[in-house]
Amino acid sequence: MTARFVALVAGIGFFFLAVITQGILPFFEPSARTTRVTSVVRTSLGQLKWMVTEATDYTPLQKEGRAVYLREGCWYCHSQFVRPVTGETRRWGPVTEAGEFAYDVPHLFGTRRIGPDLMRVGLKFGDEWHIAHFWDPRMLSPDSIMAPYRDLFDRSASGVRIVDDGAGGRTLERTPVTEALFDFDSKTPISLTPNADGLLFVPLEAREKKPVILIPGEQFGGDVVNIAAETQELHALVAYLQKLGTQRGKWRDLFEPQQLETIDVTLPRSEEWIGYGKTVYERRCVGCHGVKGDGNGPAATFLYKQRPRDFSAAVFKFRLTKEPLPTDGDLLRTITRGVRGTAMPAWHELPINDRLAVIQYIKHELAVDRSDPAAPYAFFTEEPPGPPLIIGRPPEPSAKLLTRGAEIWQQAKCWECHGQRGKGDGQKAPGLKDDLGFPIIPADLTSGQFKSGSTVEDIYRTISTGMSGTPMPSYRNAFPDEDRWALSFYILSLSAYRDPLTLEPLNITESDRKALDELTLQAATPDKAYVPRSGATGGARDGGAAETRHVAGGG
Repeated sequence: MTARFVALVAGIGFFFLAVITQGILPFFEPSARTTRVTSVVRTSLGQLKWMVTEATDYTPLQKEGRAVYLREGCWYCHSQFVRPVTGETRRWGPVTEAGEFAYDVPHLFGTRRIGPDLMRVGLKFGDEWHIAHFWDPRMLSPDSIMAPYRDLFDRSASGVRIVDDGAGGRTLERTPVTEALFDFDSKTPISLTPNADGLLFVPLEAREKKPVILIPGEQFGGDVVNIAAETQELHALVAYLQKLGTQRGKWRDLFEPQQLETIDVTLPRSEEWIGYGKTVYERRCVGCHGVKGDGNGPAATFLYKQRPRDFSAAVFKFRLTKEPLPTDGDLLRTITRGVRGTAMPAWHELPINDRLAVIQYIKHELAVDRSDPAAPYAFFTEEPPGPPLIIGRPPEPSAKLLTRGAEIWQQAKCWECHGQRGKGDGQKAPGLKDDLGFPIIPADLTSGQFKSGSTVEDIYRTISTGMSGTPMPSYRNAFPDEDRWALSFYILSLSAYRDPLTLEPLNITESDRKALDELTLQAATPDKAYVPRSGATGGARDGGAAETRHVAGGG
């Protein structure tokens, strides 16, 4: 018996052993039977605390998406587990727990890790980002080696003409293809904008709506478009991806690497830094914001709910200045944190000099009015940002403060756009547009996906400055500081004790809510998570259970 023969037999044996232990046994003996996880919840008073809770099963739509994920072999390159090492947790998020896999049979731990880990991808990006990513990953991530998944889209075999709708607007020609995608007789319109190459994305929700081709600028100059339509399989796949990691609640609001607070920080203006910033921009930003910075990159057609920022207009939503233009610190904060609920991701992994350099390029090359080539108007040179507003220490939250906040909500007429319950369904919501003429949807404040940040200081800043380019006004002169703080706490309370994905109320007893609302209760890490008194989730970790129960009881 030769060594070669022994090695061959051993190799074959180990291969089949791996197939049995990793591919067959999990069907009969799942390794994870507990459904217990620790999750971050927002309390009624706006605090974020870890608590022991139960994982939830996939919905039918998410199960359908998981089947697509398996069929397409996504698990081969993408792992789904975060290991307890520093680099891992600072990149992806909190360490995975056994309860997160309770409903995964077979487990999809992954093998090669060629692609990013996906265990914490849920709500990291908006749905539109994922859709654009499946069409062409390199539009959004130039370094990606992922193949396009265009078979998940319904595509038109030939171009579709843009025609006059008879009422001064534009729509699509009625053909068997377009009649399968839209309801041309519907009174409910949906506005869609092709990209510069004539690609037009059609979302699944358009099936019962009338198409309106909206081109307020020079987004597209032709009259024939190629359609890429969302399918049920693609819709389900995105729903599955958004589920991953949300068993842990609002953990992303406590994720330290993407937190940044700064009044101002900058690099000295130089051609070298601007040139380097251009390189960063072309690698990271051009897919959405476009070569000219006009918000019309190749992926922009997929972002039909939240158009990319048009830098050439020099209109920025998030700032801490009285004047419209933000400081470098404001821009750095937005780039680092991202814009939650949209296709704008957090770029905290980029080196700080890359982020500061791209700001120089945006300010001095893109934020310029070039309508008169002989006299370009550089906004940041002609209208430099003024001094920042100073935000003081917020008052201690209380039930009385929330009551006052509810009164200001009515007085400020926030309900006209956001609705009485903060769902973004106010009476004025359907007709709202931004300054460029695109429809804009009021935020659903019950989601907790606050674009400018999740702390009460973030909400206070937005209320004080407004959002330039949108119908959201500034209330700095309308209400005194104490009222704006009260309104800020009230807005945070609208997302209290809600699932961040489904937005449904969490199954937490009143006694546990009362305990969690105690300001003295400390539950800042998973090992110190609050254990419900009802005992519904079973026992807890010995390290933190006694302490949190004691604090809650003593509050």
